[in-house]
Amino acid sequence: MKVDGTAPNHDPAESNPPREVELLSFKVGEHEYSVDIMAVREIRGWTRATSLPHSPYYVHGVINLRGTVLPVVDLAGRLGIEAEEPSERSVIIVVEFDGRTIGVRVDAVSDILSMSTDAMRPPPELLSDGSEAFVQALIIVDERMVRVLDLKTVLPSGTEVAA
Repeated sequence: MKVDGTAPNHDPAESNPPREVELLSFKVGEHEYSVDIMAVREIRGWTRATSLPHSPYYVHGVINLRGTVLPVVDLAGRLGIEAEEPSERSVIIVVEFDGRTIGVRVDAVSDILSMSTDAMRPPPELLSDGSEAFVQALIIVDERMVRVLDLKTVLPSGTEVAA
């Protein structure tokens, strides 16, 4: 221990060493996104949702998931991408975070990616209005750019979904 109370040659970067993460990648329109696989509870085929009055434009409605009412968000609508009508290829990814469970409709699931956190690059700072960014990182996989979503900002709070 040095006289000033700090450890000798302490590098702050060493406190967050790179680690491996697994991401579930999926398609929304022509775009490829991913989320931390630890947040994914299950992947289901498309089920028609029951609409809720006064819900945000990007909320399809709710479905019955083994006796639980599950809100379903249309990720294309939430991200400002022109949404296609759900088809038999559409998928609902059930995610859980911050004690909430939400279904996310995507066009297709692509792959499970194992990445080092060193391979994740921060997105460029393009938002000058201070709004929350939905993309927390970018990764390059086989010459294609995959966006890593921040579920806390992209998905609505419980009060936004309620009718």
